[in-house]
Amino acid sequence: MTSIEFQQTLASSAICAGIGVHSGERARLTLKPAPVGTGIRFHRVDVPEAQGWIDARGDLVHDVALGTKLRNEYGTTLSTVEHLLAAVYGLGIDNMIIEVDGPEVPIMDGSSSLYADLILRTGIRQQARRARYIRILKPIEVQDGPKSAMLLPSDDNGFHLDATIDFDSEAIGRQRKSILLTPRSFARELAFARTFGFYRDIKKLHSMGLGQGASMENAIAVEDDKILNPEGLRVEDEFIRHKILDAVGDLALVGHRLIGRYVSEQPGHSINNLLVREVLNRPDAWEFDTLESESADRAETALAHAL
Repeated sequence: MTSIEFQQTLASSAICAGIGVHSGERARLTLKPAPVGTGIRFHRVDVPEAQGWIDARGDLVHDVALGTKLRNEYGTTLSTVEHLLAAVYGLGIDNMIIEVDGPEVPIMDGSSSLYADLILRTGIRQQARRARYIRILKPIEVQDGPKSAMLLPSDDNGFHLDATIDFDSEAIGRQRKSILLTPRSFARELAFARTFGFYRDIKKLHSMGLGQGASMENAIAVEDDKILNPEGLRVEDEFIRHKILDAVGDLALVGHRLIGRYVSEQPGHSINNLLVREVLNRPDAWEFDTLESESADRAETALAHAL
């Protein structure tokens, strides 16, 4: 059993703070439990109340050049939401209010690890309504030059991710990884993987007034064929693990848990958002599922064993 049957939220509120990787500004986050059916909602508390609400939805993605930025109908934006959303989705949270007092979600150490730890320490509470899944029935595919991403039907009730990257740098090279996403696999195999960038690009961002919070404390810096971070990599394939982590956060913007298989070549925020939008535009290729039949099957099997 890899699927979670009931909706979940936080057991209580949790607070953390950090700097934005692009703004360099400090921001404070408050993660709050929310009722069933709420979904994941951000609330910018530094702007007027009505203008501050931003739902975690794919159609609200405004920019993907330097991470995933959301914008609501009032023009209020929130940047770099993907690592937090990856932890929320990866650990099976359906309903949460996320208050933030600035325009960017803190980068923390460049991974989802600190967010995942915060959620797990706070605790997760099951709610009294079944989780609603999107079950992929037909292939959904998008392509942008060498980048491609697709969602395919699965033979089980899990969500599988399979991604490949190929960089000219020998420090990265060609890497591929497949994973069945569960709260356990997310916490153990993905959450710690840090974002990465080429040192030349980081310097260029700085010259443009961007990346003001970027450092080797929150990113892997690659120069030609070398890794500049003194501590090196956390695991040999940290690069592809982070790309899958990003995909988990980007696909969370579908708004429901997924049952299917994600396959991507050269994944990134732009191709992932194209895929999310294609899912939302292709209701013929999926159906909602609450897994009630699976629950009934397990109860029947348990009864048969008891007899």
